[in-house]
Amino acid sequence: MSEEKQGKIKWRFHSKDGEELFAYAFPSENPPKAVICLVHGHGEHIQRYEHLAKALNQADYSMVGFDHRGHGQSAGKRGHTPSYETLLDDIDAFLTEIREYHPNVPYFLYGHSMGGNLVLNYALRRNPELKGVISTSPWIKLAFEPPAIQVFMGKVMDKIFPAFIQSSGLATTNLSRDPEVVRAYEEDPLVHDKISARLFVAMYESGLWALEHASEFPLPLYLV
Repeated sequence: MSEEKQGKIKWRFHSKDGEELFAYAFPSENPPKAVICLVHGHGEHIQRYEHLAKALNQADYSMVGFDHRGHGQSAGKRGHTPSYETLLDDIDAFLTEIREYHPNVPYFLYGHSMGGNLVLNYALRRNPELKGVISTSPWIKLAFEPPAIQVFMGKVMDKIFPAFIQSSGLATTNLSRDPEVVRAYEEDPLVHDKISARLFVAMYESGLWALEHASEFPLPLYLV
């Protein structure tokens, strides 16, 4: 790890398939009650959650997280993943990495939006040793179901050209009622709106799968 400035630590680690991923730690001043592992949403990066880290630190919780491949300062084509399981493998690699520094404290996985989908599926499919999961606004089902033809074409592109990229179509004004938050998002050079056919189909199908298997959830869950 390399310390950037007081209160924050940044470093890079390698995924199972050798991709270099960027990570951040926001340690509490006192021995932490627990470590919160943050899994961010689509198009953004871990440093957008610094305000949350400060609040958690004040309550003696440490927060850690990493930029998904194809996001933030991590390697990879913007908005693309080779497979959904690769994203879960990245979470696995990060948890293994961070446990070396905090081996004897409780761990919670906290995901937002796309990250909310990932933490739910990670718990369901990998049955990890965690104290619990927090999922806010998880991408498990779109508010407005996309037209059947759009889903069909997405699946076709996933088969013939999975790395095909298009805009996610996100309206930034829907992110927050605070215009300063919207402005910061729009001006952030590490933010993007790109999504590949593979990532779209993976998120769409994994969200439906999580709903179908919700009764099997193995850990305490706080869902908002």
